[in-house]
Amino acid sequence: MHKSVTGSPTRCLDPYRRLLAMVVVVAACLAGQAFADTVTRDAEYWLDRLGPALNMTSYRGVFVYARGDQVSSMQIAHRYQDGVVEERLVPQDGASGEIVRKGMRVVCVLPDHGRIQLDQVIPSGPFAEAFSSQLMPVSRWYEPELAGDDRIAGYDVVKLALKAKDELRYSHQLWLEKSTGLLVKSHVRSSSGEVLEHFQFTSLEITESLSDNEFVIRTEGEEVARELAPKKTASPAPRMDGWTLDWRPDGFIPAAAPRSGKGQAVAFSDGLAAFSVFVEPARKIVMPTGASRIGATTVYMKQLEVDDVDFFVTVVGEIPPRTARKVAESVKVDDTLAFGVVGQ
Repeated sequence: MHKSVTGSPTRCLDPYRRLLAMVVVVAACLAGQAFADTVTRDAEYWLDRLGPALNMTSYRGVFVYARGDQVSSMQIAHRYQDGVVEERLVPQDGASGEIVRKGMRVVCVLPDHGRIQLDQVIPSGPFAEAFSSQLMPVSRWYEPELAGDDRIAGYDVVKLALKAKDELRYSHQLWLEKSTGLLVKSHVRSSSGEVLEHFQFTSLEITESLSDNEFVIRTEGEEVARELAPKKTASPAPRMDGWTLDWRPDGFIPAAAPRSGKGQAVAFSDGLAAFSVFVEPARKIVMPTGASRIGATTVYMKQLEVDDVDFFVTVVGEIPPRTARKVAESVKVDDTLAFGVVGQ
């Protein structure tokens, strides 16, 4: 016959329970880390799909695009066929006109505006070159995170947050259609969380049934055409002829050379955001200096004198004003002859 043991029987179990509790805590920590790693991997998976989806998904729809107090809407038809991108954009408010792209050729017809620069009418943000570039490790400068599911324009989407790791760039939120990875909504946000730019489809149909007729120019008026420069990943980076940039935010590397008349220009991108630096001889008219901002787009202008020659530096892009100012102030003109001027 067994004798009873005095004292609470739970005391005999305390060491076991403490060990079990420790195991549970460690397991929870490991599971939490594994979940965080999975979330990061999943976020990067969607980010990797973003660039190809912009070009290789065929669709039609209407989107709104807001920068500051400027809001516009456009009808779009986009087709990827036989390795060629075709696109037609038609403004839905304001002036009439259209923009049609086939491969590397872009034709713009805006009769109410006369002759214009294509860069002034092709939307930035989700349609900028930076969004289709997958050459740079975006996750080095932004913290990718899945932020849940949503529904946009009738499609199930996943929400992706890209939080800037420093205050030299803006954060982004992207809504991607689940079956294709197509960007259907985006926010550009300041460090305080303010939405600076907003893009969203209000109607959308993802379909392969797009006829040739949807990409025919229908507007009467003067056509402005331009050949887009094809990507050449193996080519050297654009040169900064006659000037140098002593500082730029980490991660922004030379990506393209925009046209700049008689001046010199280079664009920089971190894989998501982009800005351009223009350096040109100063004009006879007095130009304003300082920063202005529309939505997330900052324009910073600064005058510079070198060897009795006046130059004008302009920084334009989706970066905070203080970043644009620091970039502009780091420009050094080291060869005035490269600009075709010898003095004043």
